[in-house]
Amino acid sequence: MLDPLIRLWVDVSGAVFEGAVQPALYAAGLMMWADDVQEWLDFALLGIVQIVLVYAVCRPLEAVRPVEPVSNRAAVLTDVFYTLLARLGLLPLIAFVLLSSAERMLNGWLADAGFVPPTLETLIPALREMPLLALLLYVLILDFGEYWRHRFQHMFGWWYALHSVHHAQRQMTFWTDDRNHLLDDAIAAVWFGAVALLIGVPPAQFVLIVMLRQLAESLSHANVRLSFGRVGERLLVSPRFHRIHHGELSAGEDGRNYAVLLPVWDWIFGTADFDRKSYPRTGDPNAPESLATGGWLRQQIDGFRELGRALRRR
Repeated sequence: MLDPLIRLWVDVSGAVFEGAVQPALYAAGLMMWADDVQEWLDFALLGIVQIVLVYAVCRPLEAVRPVEPVSNRAAVLTDVFYTLLARLGLLPLIAFVLLSSAERMLNGWLADAGFVPPTLETLIPALREMPLLALLLYVLILDFGEYWRHRFQHMFGWWYALHSVHHAQRQMTFWTDDRNHLLDDAIAAVWFGAVALLIGVPPAQFVLIVMLRQLAESLSHANVRLSFGRVGERLLVSPRFHRIHHGELSAGEDGRNYAVLLPVWDWIFGTADFDRKSYPRTGDPNAPESLATGGWLRQQIDGFRELGRALRRR
């Protein structure tokens, strides 16, 4: 199912590397870094595809039906910078690659001991013949893990001190999805990558899941007056559903609507707010002003300061 796309990706990536990057490395006398640069190029190209796809879907919607006018373009530009860092670095994919190496070492040690860790496809062998069903199950399990990671971000004071960088934004747009503290992003990447490895997500499907998930998350943060209706809002997180989570009254431990992709988790665990029809003001009134209006570096520094204060309170 994914083989033609994988071949196309390999061809495009190879052409860019051989046609532009490799000659530049040769001219600069840096060919010893060729393998590392080629790996980074794959991440960067995938990030560019994600940014273009997200912009093509979300920007027209924000232009047609905005919740509010953009009054602070500097805050939006800061979020654009966050997106460029996150999508061109692709922390979840990097974490997956690093954890794959660790997993291979662990599996080698376990194999020598006569034990093979189970994966989703070894537990349900029929999934090997049904790749689409396997993909849907991977999405379901990963999204369940993301619901609890997001909920833990609000439950634990030290973690919310980092996560408040994300919630402090009062000028929310689709760029806001990637507005996170670096340490918070690193924890999230390891969490997501570890769950993916635990259930045995194939690398090609992992890349597809990351792309679809990030498109859905960007849309849910968009400054757009959009609901999926009474039934649709119970099947997929909409901009209206997630904006309630970002509302001023939902900051910190009072959060609602934690789901990343599927609202069913909020319904099952009693954290859903399907009834509120408004589009609330966003932001965290208790966060330092710098987390709302400061630049990227100031927000990273003050995020660490908030973490220190939270740990001292404990």
